[in-house]
Amino acid sequence: MKVQSYLSFEGRCDEAIAFYKKALGAEVVQLMRYNEAPTDGAPGNPEAGCAGGMPQADKVMHSVLRIGQTELMLSDGRCSGQAEFKGIMLSLSAGSDADARKWFDALADGGQVMQPLIPTFFTTSFGMLSDRFGVGWLLVADPAAA
Repeated sequence: MKVQSYLSFEGRCDEAIAFYKKALGAEVVQLMRYNEAPTDGAPGNPEAGCAGGMPQADKVMHSVLRIGQTELMLSDGRCSGQAEFKGIMLSLSAGSDADARKWFDALADGGQVMQPLIPTFFTTSFGMLSDRFGVGWLLVADPAAA
């Protein structure tokens, strides 16, 4: 079994992809726009199409980013406006304090710091923030992750 995160940016997915590429070195593994979806169903299932009531054709229907060893899925969803990421955080394990600082500062650009990056009893670097899209991040230095 595998559990993965799937984030809906409600119309700002292209902006989020560019941000995570720059901030975290994310690699785009897959990207499909709404205008690439079939409108006449799938073979053997004519009801399976995506026609009718779809968001703008150029918006992201599905994408996969590889960040380090993890794949994160993103979409524009139904393009309803402001995305809400309540009650969740993504945890980012850095192999060094320098990487933790670099990624923390990059993700904090335009976002809101909840806990500045500090040494604690359980690690040399720990911090929490929500980025410019409202996605919560928990960063921790974990030399074993390197």
